[in-house]
Order: sequence, then C-alpha cells, then structure tokens
Amino acid sequence: MDWLFGGLFEWFKQCLIDAIMASFTGIFDEVNQQVGDIAVQVGQSPQGWNPGILGLVRTLSETVVIPIAGIILTFVLCYELISMVIERNNMAEFEPVALYKWIFKTFVAVFILTNTFNIVMAVFDVGQHIVNQSAGVITGSLDVDVALTELETQLAAMEVGELIGLYIESAILSLAMKVMSICVFLIIYGRMIEIYLTCSIAPIPFSTFANREWGHIGNSYLKSLFALAFQGFLIMVCVAIYAILLQTITASGSIHSNIWQCAGISVLLIFTLFKSGGLAKSLIGGH
Repeated sequence: MDWLFGGLFEWFKQCLIDAIMASFTGIFDEVNQQVGDIAVQVGQSPQGWNPGILGLVRTLSETVVIPIAGIILTFVLCYELISMVIERNNMAEFEPVALYKWIFKTFVAVFILTNTFNIVMAVFDVGQHIVNQSAGVITGSLDVDVALTELETQLAAMEVGELIGLYIESAILSLAMKVMSICVFLIIYGRMIEIYLTCSIAPIPFSTFANREWGHIGNSYLKSLFALAFQGFLIMVCVAIYAILLQTITASGSIHSNIWQCAGISVLLIFTLFKSGGLAKSLIGGH
C-alpha cells in the first residue's frame, strides 16, 4: 500500500505544482497584456480614442459654449478698451497707436476663440507624439520563460504543505491582479473622460486671454491641458518601472517573499497612477 499512497502523494504534489505554475503564468501574461494595453490606450489622441465622443464634445462646444464665450470676450474687450482710455487721463493723452493695438488684440482674440478646438487638439497631438516616441524606448515586459523555469525548480523542492500555502498565496495575488486591472481601467478611461470634459468648455477660458487681469484663467486652463497631455507619458513610465521591478523580484529569492513584494509593487503602481495627474499638474504649474 505504501507504493499506492506514495503515488497519490506525488500525483497530488504535481497537481499543486501545475496549478501554481498555471496561476503564475496567468499573472505574468496579464502583466504583459496590461503593459501593452496601457501603452496603446495612453498613446491615442482624443480623436483616435473615441471619435464619436469627440464629435459630440465638439458639437456642444461650438453650439453651446462658444456663444457664451463670445459674450465673455466682448465684455473683456470692452473692459480692455475702457481701461485703456481712462488710464490715459480721459483721452487727454490718448494716442491712436493704442487704438490700433486694441484692434489687433481684438483680431487675435477672435481668431483664437474661433480656432479653440484646433488649438486644444494640437496640444494633445504634441502629447501623443511624445508618448509614441517614448514607446520605442520604454520597454516593460516580463521574460515569462526565465521566471517560470526558476519557479518550477523551487516548487519541486517544496513539501505538500508549503505548496498548498503557496497556491493560496498565488490565488490571492491573481485576484489582486484582477483588481489592479479594474483600477488601471478606471484611471485610463477616467483620464480620457477628463480630457473630453476639459475640451468641451475650452472656449470660455480661451476668451479671457485678451485681458491681463483676466488672462490668468486662460493660462491656468492651458497649463491643465498640457498636464493632461503629458500625464500619458508619466503613466507609461510608471508601468515600465513596475514591469522592471517585477522582473527583478521573480528572478531570485524566496517565492513567498516575492509574492508579497509583487502585491506591494502592484499597490504602489495603482497609487502612482492615481498620483500621475496631480504630479503632471504640479510640474507644469496647473491647478
């Protein structure tokens, strides 16, 4: 009977090893897929990500927001003209050149307002170009074959009790990866929705550029646009660092410690992705 129990024991142990290997294979494949998906999603411009949403946002901006922005621009330009007149001692020292400057400023302000959407899209085109250029330099994929070969060697030397505990830990890590995927989905899609919402109201802050006192509204808005555009680059750097860190901890060391390090790095990735927007705004000076 010993040979029977010995055979069942070895069969059960091999089943555990196969299950753990399958779990880690799924985790590594999911990491690689996650890195690739993020690079694809972040590398798309608002036009390419969802043309339907962009068309809706542009229609709302041109039909609803621009008329309001036109009223604001009229007020700003009138305020600018009045300020220019009264600061010259009630026209006692008024120079015609100042009027020509105001006319030129009015022309530029109207031109900017009527081309607001093109300017906004140009900002995101610049950000997309930087992300696409960095995609060829930033690499973040796990070498699954090397990691699994060393993992299988370590598993073969373990006892059944330790393998059962490791299987439970790998199942927890696999669940954590699923949660991480949901968080990444929310961050990426939330960023794109924020971009569309920001674009929809663009004419209003753009209408304030003509006046020095009101122009800080447009300047802050323009900084926020650049922050959203460059946030994609920061997200790609975060994911690339995450994949490299995972590759280093799976190459050697205790499997149990590697599992919890992997879980910790995954939590850190989510934290840094959530912080990427605020970091981009703080670096560029947006609010």
